[in-house]
Amino acid sequence: MVKKSLGLLLLAVLITVVIVGVVQSNLSKTEQINDFRLGTEVDFLPTEEGLGIGQVAPDFELTTIDGEVIRLSDYRGKKVFLNFWTSWCPPCRAEMPIMQNYHENDAEANNMEIIAVNLTSKDNGMRAIKEFVEEFGLTMTMPLDTEGTVEKTYQSIAIPTSYTIDTEGRVQKKIVGPLNKELIQEQMDKLD
Repeated sequence: MVKKSLGLLLLAVLITVVIVGVVQSNLSKTEQINDFRLGTEVDFLPTEEGLGIGQVAPDFELTTIDGEVIRLSDYRGKKVFLNFWTSWCPPCRAEMPIMQNYHENDAEANNMEIIAVNLTSKDNGMRAIKEFVEEFGLTMTMPLDTEGTVEKTYQSIAIPTSYTIDTEGRVQKKIVGPLNKELIQEQMDKLD
């Protein structure tokens, strides 16, 4: 009888420990996402590639999800919001509808282009990417960085990472974490 009671007590303690661990793990994940509710401006050092504030943004050529070949330099004369994302990233999922809404309603009036670069080499395949695009009804420019070269050039270690680029093609800000409409507008208002 004592062995049976002791066994039940140990089982109850074990179950309690597991439940507490799961709850703490989930809270920790929620806190991490909440810490990045809004993007954080990041100071960064200039590199040979030209990622310092005021330097010309490194040009790249990528193919969009629609098969169109684009170059960053094609958008000279416009403000550019350059974003790096994947379909499995919760903060990316949170900010995409906001970016799409801004693209549809405010980008043209602000002489701005949103370029949302998918980090294809880190994503879950083309099917997941296409499903993501369809799920959110995304119509902004969405090139695919299949080799990860643009990601490396732009030092996009954490995702989402965004850059603001002025009309002369110069980097103005690097922002790590998701953005809301107000932060996007605030950053675009600061650009020439």
